[in-house]
Amino acid sequence: MKFRKIAVALLLLMLGVSCAEAKKQPKYAQAHQLTPDQQALVNRAIAQEKVLIRGIQERTPLVQTYIQDTTPDPKLYEVPIDDHYMLSRVDFSNKAFYDKGYAPREERKTGFFKGSLAAISGLTKALGLDRGTDYNSNGFMQMMFIDPNGFDMQHYVFSFVRREFLGSLRTWVFDVHPKVSGMGRFYGRIWIEDQGGNIVRFNGTYTGPRSDEDSRLYFHFDSWRMNLQPNVWLPVAIYVEEPDRGDRSHKIGLKAQTHFWGYSLKLPTRDSENVSMRVEDAVDKSGDSQDVGPLQATRDWVQQAENNVIDRLEEAGLVAPLTPDGYETKVLDQIVINLAVPNNLEFSSPVHCRVLLTSTVEATTIGNTILISKGLLDTLPNEESIASVVALELAHVALGHHIDTRYAFNDRLLFPDESTFQRIDMSHTQQEDADAAKTAEKYLEASMYKDRLSNAGLYWKELANRGKALKAMNTPLLGDSMLKPDGTPWMAQLASAAPEIDWDNMSQTTALPLGSWLKIDPWDDRVHMLNAKRFAPMNPRDKMPFEVTPIFFNLQRYEDANAAPAAPAAGAADQNAAQPAAGDATQPAPSNPNPQ
Repeated sequence: MKFRKIAVALLLLMLGVSCAEAKKQPKYAQAHQLTPDQQALVNRAIAQEKVLIRGIQERTPLVQTYIQDTTPDPKLYEVPIDDHYMLSRVDFSNKAFYDKGYAPREERKTGFFKGSLAAISGLTKALGLDRGTDYNSNGFMQMMFIDPNGFDMQHYVFSFVRREFLGSLRTWVFDVHPKVSGMGRFYGRIWIEDQGGNIVRFNGTYTGPRSDEDSRLYFHFDSWRMNLQPNVWLPVAIYVEEPDRGDRSHKIGLKAQTHFWGYSLKLPTRDSENVSMRVEDAVDKSGDSQDVGPLQATRDWVQQAENNVIDRLEEAGLVAPLTPDGYETKVLDQIVINLAVPNNLEFSSPVHCRVLLTSTVEATTIGNTILISKGLLDTLPNEESIASVVALELAHVALGHHIDTRYAFNDRLLFPDESTFQRIDMSHTQQEDADAAKTAEKYLEASMYKDRLSNAGLYWKELANRGKALKAMNTPLLGDSMLKPDGTPWMAQLASAAPEIDWDNMSQTTALPLGSWLKIDPWDDRVHMLNAKRFAPMNPRDKMPFEVTPIFFNLQRYEDANAAPAAPAAGAADQNAAQPAAGDATQPAPSNPNPQ
């Protein structure tokens, strides 16, 4: 009995000592003393961070954030159950976030756009960040900075980790934590490129004002920067992930991507309705002797409205400028030809395609221009599914569902950029969409894609399945949704003819994750095909249709990225064969160029 009392006393003593030691346990790992070279690089990075902040203050980029709430799934790992979308033009010139959201049309203000919230306050409420602090009201915007007010040796401790390549950049990696607690102090890891001392990536979170518990105010994020011009490094993308947002009973997680582009755009107008329009080089036609008849005059009037709207959208940073021999011409315009030739479609002027830069899933027509969103193109898994979307829009053109000709008057387009969605209406009526869908199905049956339409049907079927949860993604900003108001797809006949979705069938691809095909140049807004190796899925969790995924970049210096391309390496032909390059009207196209 005496021995038992002694044992209990010793146990309690040991537990007391352990608790005391636990309380004294430091929050951060012990930092290693920096070498002179490491210290010099850190000092240079601190100086370059101030240069980057000044560079951001000179520009007004577009900032797009797309958020998916997720829940665990036994087969697919996790699936989205809700989503939120925001697009803004942000001005940092006054050392503060000044934004105006690209507000949607009044009748489309549902879900995340409900009410008249500005972008940052909207993001705050959507993310549960409205905790009454000035810092949190900035939402995701803060994640483009490490610490704009106190990133220096007086406030932070740096510990060297290793050297690492990010693409062709050699970087030195450091762990960073604050010396003293404070609201919004960064702690995590930074990557510093070794030539200019620029921080090109930082990964971690921010601290709360007092304790670990306060860190729940912030999400974990991975922030990336690129060398967009000589000696100019700017933020380009942020990925956020939280597997558990605090409600453990419901297991609600979060994934989000923020993208920046439009750095070379001019400062948007705020108070004035007068926005100068870009003037294209005029072509002298005074020597033409042929008169213009009523039909041609009407078509020219529609063409003038089309040109005015396309120019205005490009000026607002919403439509990608055309790239010679770019994706629009090599893939999308070729698919137009593949559909037009066998259906004997003859247009007074050529039909071309352009890319809307948003992650929403939508498409529309502006005169003889087909406009398809990046979000829609990224998720289409193969050429036949792309062709089904192009066919739908081509039918609108052939049926004469053109843009409202009031935009032929330039003064109707003199408005601030953030009013674009409200001032330009490019959606079709439900009857026009229904007629176009019937006509599009006829075009596809007469085309080179007729034997592969079941693959396209899988996309439309999965779009309808995921559309129930991803309402923000399927709410169009400018054009038409691919889903009817009741949630069924417009191309319902294709969907009904498709096989049942089988997640265990690795040869079946319904839809791709966001960002699968295209990338936006953050400086000039042009779109380019991803030069990425394509992998087939190994299990159902690899499929991720319409989902947000992590972001990784193979970084390059501006001079290297703009150098003349080298000769293709061995194996490049196999890689390119996996891309959805459109065939011609007589040669079959790739059957299933699956980038996953």
